[in-house]
Amino acid sequence: MLTRTQPPARDAKAPGTRLLVAGLATFAVALGGYVIYAVIHVQNFTLDPVDLAVYRSGGLIVRHVGPLYNPHLAAPLYDWTGYSSLHLPFTYTPFAAIVFAVVSFVPWGVATQLSVGVNIIALLAALWFTLGGLGYRKDRARVGATLLGAGAVFWTEPVLRTIYLGQVNLVLMALIIWDLSQPDNEKTRWWKGLATGIAAGIKLVPLIFIPYLLITRKFRQAGLACAGFAFTVLLGFVILPADAVKWWFGGLFAQSGRTGFVGWAGNQSLDGIITRLSGSIHAGKPAWIVAAILFGLAGAAAAALLDRKGHAMLGLLMAALTGLLVSPISWDHHWVWIAPAVVVAGHYAVRAWQQGAKRTAAAIVLWFGAWPAGLFGARPHLGHDSLGLIWIPRNTDPVNYIKYGERPWLAEYHWHGLALITGNAYILAGLVMFGVLLVISLLLPAPTKERDDEPGRSQPDQRGHLRLPAA
Repeated sequence: MLTRTQPPARDAKAPGTRLLVAGLATFAVALGGYVIYAVIHVQNFTLDPVDLAVYRSGGLIVRHVGPLYNPHLAAPLYDWTGYSSLHLPFTYTPFAAIVFAVVSFVPWGVATQLSVGVNIIALLAALWFTLGGLGYRKDRARVGATLLGAGAVFWTEPVLRTIYLGQVNLVLMALIIWDLSQPDNEKTRWWKGLATGIAAGIKLVPLIFIPYLLITRKFRQAGLACAGFAFTVLLGFVILPADAVKWWFGGLFAQSGRTGFVGWAGNQSLDGIITRLSGSIHAGKPAWIVAAILFGLAGAAAAALLDRKGHAMLGLLMAALTGLLVSPISWDHHWVWIAPAVVVAGHYAVRAWQQGAKRTAAAIVLWFGAWPAGLFGARPHLGHDSLGLIWIPRNTDPVNYIKYGERPWLAEYHWHGLALITGNAYILAGLVMFGVLLVISLLLPAPTKERDDEPGRSQPDQRGHLRLPAA
């Protein structure tokens, strides 16, 4: 049975020290292996930051730096022809481009290496904040657990893919967890929710946390999230009026196909799997709309139940998982939320739900692991770091989709047998986790009284202490 965080055990210095040593060793092995792998291979095995290049290009356009900036275009940011031979367009909000304008001041050679370091720090920060939300104090046990968790999830495909592409998923995830795991204190944490709204102003998927906050009756935090998001929209209209009009009123924000082929193997969302099973983007749309509404409502309600029953981090993860499922596009690297999921499962393994949570954490790591596709005879597109189960089946070369558009002969429309399982591995795992959390949210008993030491409700000096199970 799931149990809530208990009061601290003050005499746990030895377990805390052992955990710190184990964490340091695990993370050193994981990071050291990555460094060695990077050294003995050419750079595009571990780093091909095309997404970072798109970010930087958007920033340069905001700064009116040629030749990317073309003053003769009605909307210079969104009418831009795109990056590289793939013509990758800028698919983010005007506010995101304004943020990336700051990044564009960093020289490209420095920015590529800096993005690796920032992403690794963001991974550590996200797990540190997750443990804080679970009630752990700032001590050696929490440091050790953070490093141990980071070492366990470092070699998962979503994490490595985020680093490989120079994506911002880990940074946004850390920002959201930091924001929403703060204690509910109107005096000292009055700004809680604001950072989540700003994160949604960069990528729209975090908007899922607003209905989650509303259903959990955290109206002030939901209002601040809305205010943060509204600020990003307003700033976009002030600095980039023409582009903002095209993005918001021209409907670009709703054109999921603008980011690539919705049915591509890399899209691990309900829309992606329904498109692949339907055989065309158009045929799958009605079913996806119905599924998105049903999963969105059920997910937000379950997340709120988990929070109200004293399991705030489970509620937060359920909201994040719901966003991944119902979003039209959830690329493989968007699934970095498995990292805090592993830590939370490990927490409940330590607390009470021993064997079940241990197996859950291990299964997540293995299922999302960065298994070399070459082991299965697969030849992935988009570089050598396309690792993991979803890349085993044949998949569409993005160049072909750009050149010919959607065609019945695209590879994902002809998956059969094992390809349907491996090619949809992340979405299938997400559906299983969704079902488990939904059942848990319904079966957990309502708290008899609101405790002061619960995550999201406690003061920092009252939080729980990591307690290891007896040997």
